[in-house]
Amino acid sequence: EAGPLGSLAGRHCDLEIDLGNRLVMPGLVNAHTHTPMVLFRGLAEGHSLFTFEGWYEAIRTWESVLTPELIPPAVAVSCAEMIRTGTTCFADQYFHTESIVPTVRQSGLRAAIAYGIVELGNQEARLRELARAETFLREIQGDPLIQGWLGPHAFFVDNSPEAIRQELELARRYRAGLHFHLATSGEEDRFCHEHYGHGAVAEMEALGVLEHRLLAAHCITVSLDDLPTLAAHPFTAVIAPSACMRSGASAAPLKAMRAAGVNTALGTDNVANANSYDLFGEMGAAAKLMSLREHQPAAVPARNIVEMATMGGARALGLEREIGSLEPGKRADLIALDLGEIGWAPDGGQDLFTALVYSVSGLHVTDVMVDGNWLLRQRAWQTLDYAASRRELAGALAELRRRRARMEGS
Repeated sequence: EAGPLGSLAGRHCDLEIDLGNRLVMPGLVNAHTHTPMVLFRGLAEGHSLFTFEGWYEAIRTWESVLTPELIPPAVAVSCAEMIRTGTTCFADQYFHTESIVPTVRQSGLRAAIAYGIVELGNQEARLRELARAETFLREIQGDPLIQGWLGPHAFFVDNSPEAIRQELELARRYRAGLHFHLATSGEEDRFCHEHYGHGAVAEMEALGVLEHRLLAAHCITVSLDDLPTLAAHPFTAVIAPSACMRSGASAAPLKAMRAAGVNTALGTDNVANANSYDLFGEMGAAAKLMSLREHQPAAVPARNIVEMATMGGARALGLEREIGSLEPGKRADLIALDLGEIGWAPDGGQDLFTALVYSVSGLHVTDVMVDGNWLLRQRAWQTLDYAASRRELAGALAELRRRRARMEGS
């Protein structure tokens, strides 16, 4: 329940905690991540991961020597960094979900984990991955904090139309959302215009994809003419501004999306591309990038940016009745920020939302709660051993480098 302290104290509480000079707010929702890819942090410098060519050159070689046992420490470090900077829920998309889920459960975070699929028109690969994805969706059903989703990496780029049809059928059967990349460089539109005579959004509509819950990362080159169509469906555009800028990509038309009624959310993308899980940093980056794009101060107001990082992400995952705001009846997913930290002064000088977007760092977060359980208390992790996970991650990276050296030397 939420309300004035005097009306709540003693009525519902077995334990009262005085957080001191803190701001309590809804936990943040990171709507687009690839948690195992913290293993590749620093290995993609100088490459754009927003094109198939750039991704293949910078990441695919590393992924070709990646095996499931190297993934848990990467997921643990990713979850710890998200917790430390105020994220309480995230949407992940990657391979080897069987190695991701146990660590996410240990972390206590809320999550929508999508089984990543890249099939490149290979029928054998498609059938194999769809069978594994179905096993994942079946086994994750009923988890109190984790949703199972499907994660076609990119429609029409590395997932063929036939794969899309089968993925959609599987998603419908298990009531799972689809988490994918869209319009990062225009590759989908070029393919669809060449083969069907219209753009990717029109072809997605023809296939029935738009009727399903969709989480589409980036949406940089999406046509303004397609925005009313997207707004009329359960579609969310996830903006990852730091990854966008690091890749030298253009900025998504966020202001126009919101004006058209498209649900929008914020994500960090993989930290091989953006380097940080700090969603407060992403809020500031998004606001500044949109002002630059539109040549207009506060092109997307700070209040709207905070909404994207909270309720926008909750709506994207179908959780708007459970999380995203502090209201009676919702789950206790919340964070506390130290108002004595740098950036808040002078007291009373800044609008709260302006401070959260432009002045605050995720390192101002002191406490994190998910579903009523502490994940961070007085800046100390409660569910994960970050130091041990970092040591294990260093060992995993060393092993990955040995494997690549052997592969290139053979």
